[in-house]
Amino acid sequence: MAPPDRGRDRADREDRLNTPGRDRSRIPRLRVDGDTFGAFAEAFARFMGTARFLMYMTVFIVIWIIWNVTVPPALRFDEYPFIFLTLMLSLQASYAAPLILLAQNRQEARDRISVEQDRRQAAQSRADMDFLAREIASVRMNVGELATRDFIRNELRNELREALAGDPEERRKT
Repeated sequence: MAPPDRGRDRADREDRLNTPGRDRSRIPRLRVDGDTFGAFAEAFARFMGTARFLMYMTVFIVIWIIWNVTVPPALRFDEYPFIFLTLMLSLQASYAAPLILLAQNRQEARDRISVEQDRRQAAQSRADMDFLAREIASVRMNVGELATRDFIRNELRNELREALAGDPEERRKT
């Protein structure tokens, strides 16, 4: 018996109307590592939140406006309402917002993990403190039953007095 023709089965599936046909060779897929892209988003968001970025953007916009107001009309590329500048700033904002949100989501996930670890550490510390408190209480109870140095000295003195106060004959025998 001959093995089924796999190429023919695929062609039959793609020709059917109820089965979506997907030829992955036609559409190239861009594969990006999520952590790498997330790290890029965090670096980008961090840079956009600095005074340096604000200064660069301010200098860029001022130069743009001065250029398009002061140079001869033939060299201007964006007349007064500065439509192209507005478009560029809108485009920059449309890319910046999702990157900032991605960076915030990653930070939130890290914070959640950190809080969970802190919670576990606090619970472990509490359990350790409870154990130590019980041990200290047990030691205190047992110390109350132990003979102290003063007690032993008094007992020895009493025994010695009794021994010395006893019969002189018995003292000679021993």
